Amino acid sequence: MKRLSSIINNLVLFAGFLLLGSLQACAQKPAQVPVKKNTNAMEWNKLTKEEEDVIVRKGTEYPGTGELLNNTAKGTYTCKRCNAPLYRSETKFDAQCGWPSFDDEIKGAVLRIPDADGSRTEIVCANCKAHLGHVFVGEGFTAKSTRHCVNSVSMNFVPDAK
Repeated sequence: MKRLSSIINNLVLFAGFLLLGSLQACAQKPAQVPVKKNTNAMEWNKLTKEEEDVIVRKGTEYPGTGELLNNTAKGTYTCKRCNAPLYRSETKFDAQCGWPSFDDEIKGAVLRIPDADGSRTEIVCANCKAHLGHVFVGEGFTAKSTRHCVNSVSMNFVPDAK
């Protein structure tokens, strides 16, 4: 009986870790949109407290709450802090994870940094180092098998000109 209890406790712990992990998960065309990049920190866009919590303090917005999650319009996703182009809409896909997902970034726009815990890889804007989210490789959602899990509050969306 004691052994069965131990096995059940271990299964519950394992299920809890899986649940926690899923909650944390959050050929590229060049951008065709005229976007002014702010390269000077003094010129960075003013951020709300929520945006600052994610972009500066490396937080995460609640899954399923981001305004860009279900956006399907054609255009460019840009950095909320410096306006640098990050992703094109053609690379966005629905990963059912609660955050906007992309399988590729605009060349040179995103840097990958190993998290301190060693289990994930953080993604930041290459221009201003704003926290975007995390990248996961090998999940098989797309042919590229890459998922950039990005906080909506880290980005703006600029629709393509018609």
